[in-house]
Amino acid sequence: MKNFKPGIFILLISMLLISCKLTGKKENLQTKSKIANPIIEGYFADPCIVKEGDTFFIYATIDPWGGDELAVFSTKDFVKFERHHLNWPIKKACTSPGSNGSMVWAPSVKKAANGKYYMYVSVGSEIWAGVSDAPLGPWKNAKEDSSPLISSKDYPAVHNIDADCFIDEDGQAYLYWGSGFNWINGVCMATKLNSDMISFDGEPKAVTPKDYFEAPYMIKRFGKYYLMYSSGKAIDATYKVGYAVGNSPLGPFETAANSPILETSADSTTYGPGHHSVFNEKGQNYILYHRIFPQKEEYVLRQICIDSLNFDANHNILKIKPTGISSF
Repeated sequence: MKNFKPGIFILLISMLLISCKLTGKKENLQTKSKIANPIIEGYFADPCIVKEGDTFFIYATIDPWGGDELAVFSTKDFVKFERHHLNWPIKKACTSPGSNGSMVWAPSVKKAANGKYYMYVSVGSEIWAGVSDAPLGPWKNAKEDSSPLISSKDYPAVHNIDADCFIDEDGQAYLYWGSGFNWINGVCMATKLNSDMISFDGEPKAVTPKDYFEAPYMIKRFGKYYLMYSSGKAIDATYKVGYAVGNSPLGPFETAANSPILETSADSTTYGPGHHSVFNEKGQNYILYHRIFPQKEEYVLRQICIDSLNFDANHNILKIKPTGISSF
């Protein structure tokens, strides 16, 4: 041990410890660099999303087939989620003489030009409208008489569910809704909303793309209006996301040549994906949707998923290969 030099030995040990520490950090970063599907534990469906400050709020149906309330989650990174409970909508508060037994489904939440949040939600196969000053409420029925915005009797040929509110770049709001009965005859209704967000500027009209069934969702990109929707049966592998394009928020809309853009994968990892929403973060578009978790009961269980949404040089939406996304 004549040549033993304590200083060099200590230096080598320190370098080794630093190397291990950095390697551990690198592995940890690699682990966190991917957000895998499903993003939330449990069974939820029909997600919509808003962002307030640095926090995202996701509203969704509770499976199976809805609950007495909605599921609501907040997150800043899509890794950690906190669940919340809203005072409205609940089944008891959203029941009219025309309501059926259907529970609380399919929310659409948007921040309007007046700074308030509006929610359009399906309860009892009717569409109800709520208003709040903040994403987590307190919420209340936006109508003074506490009635549904669209009752089951208003448009008899339409299953009056699955509302989506779209707010154009000029602040003008539009409402889309509608499904079919017995997995056929899906109808998409559309109307311009007045500034109160609960009355219609003109008579609603059908703008139904040829392969539409339900769950409309409108986005605007490249000066065009993309009416996205679900087709097929919500209970099996035929459920999928398609889109049609128009020059006006009220159409007419032409189904895109490469529609659908999200469907059951060859290995069935993604099974029956649909009823989605879209948001943009730091210049990247994302699609938030549910997929079916197959099981043998008489109902479906669904999981919330996220993937990137991209366009080609001709402004067509590219087909989505469900892989999850990179970390925010």
